[in-house]
Amino acid sequence: MSATASSAISVAAKPLKSLALSSRSPLPSAASVAFPAPRRRLVLVACTAGDGSKPTILVAEKLGEAGVLTELKPYVILAEKLGRLAVQLVAGGSGVKNVKVSYTSARATDDLDTRLLRAMITKGIIEPISDVYVNLVNADFTAKQRGLRISEERVLLDGSPENPLETITVQLGHVESKFASSLSESGEVKVEGRVKDGVPHLTKVGSFEVDVTLEGSIILCRQVDQPGMIGTVGSILGESNVNVNFMSVGRIAPRKQAIMAIGVDDQPSKETLKKIGEIPAVEEFVFLKTVGKLLRNFLIAEIMVEIIPSLL
Repeated sequence: MSATASSAISVAAKPLKSLALSSRSPLPSAASVAFPAPRRRLVLVACTAGDGSKPTILVAEKLGEAGVLTELKPYVILAEKLGRLAVQLVAGGSGVKNVKVSYTSARATDDLDTRLLRAMITKGIIEPISDVYVNLVNADFTAKQRGLRISEERVLLDGSPENPLETITVQLGHVESKFASSLSESGEVKVEGRVKDGVPHLTKVGSFEVDVTLEGSIILCRQVDQPGMIGTVGSILGESNVNVNFMSVGRIAPRKQAIMAIGVDDQPSKETLKKIGEIPAVEEFVFLKTVGKLLRNFLIAEIMVEIIPSLL
């Protein structure tokens, strides 16, 4: 049995504050900062794009305890990558307007604050099709500016609430797909993922179940399920010096259609991808990048600060 709670996102939610921080400045800690009463507990999230730019410090008064945010870290990465994959599957990604996000968890729905996850999904969707840099502070505002409507659904599962989330699913509605197999039965581009042993995995594309780590990039191939396909594709990539880090096949039934998901460390050349597409049993394929301006440095500190109305 499961229970579902749905809500449309309001971009008028209380905004988080942002402070500039020198790239050489250490994060403050409870031991190094002392303020007189009255005091309030804040959680600081330091984010950088890993490109030499100065970190942004996000002051999140009610986002959650520092330990909770640390627990969410791999899911934050998963959320960004699912958004990035989904928009790359759209033919003409700038036309994306409707996004539905589903979270499944054995924990009570009230225990999950999805603002950070939603911001990262927004980041993954918007950045590949624009020159806008999206972060936790500006995500909802940027989505509103671009006419992007995001609805969220929380599904309560039975079982042990050991992990904060079981799966995250991102669906883009009213779009055309460049990879037809990524469409759900209702015609939406759909990708699903989960965290396994701390590593984000892609576990579903459209109606096909796959299992590939979201490290590097991915080649998705829809093919006729027949012997030798894994070896044929692997040989083409090997001859082009493209290293395969993961591969899985999801199929409808034996000898029917299947999707091969191939994780690669290197970007294949156009000629290499063309060779894959020319394999007689391959019906369609797409190359997807999972890495963008991801928050490579994601640092969290919890401090006690003096209540300053202008800051909060």
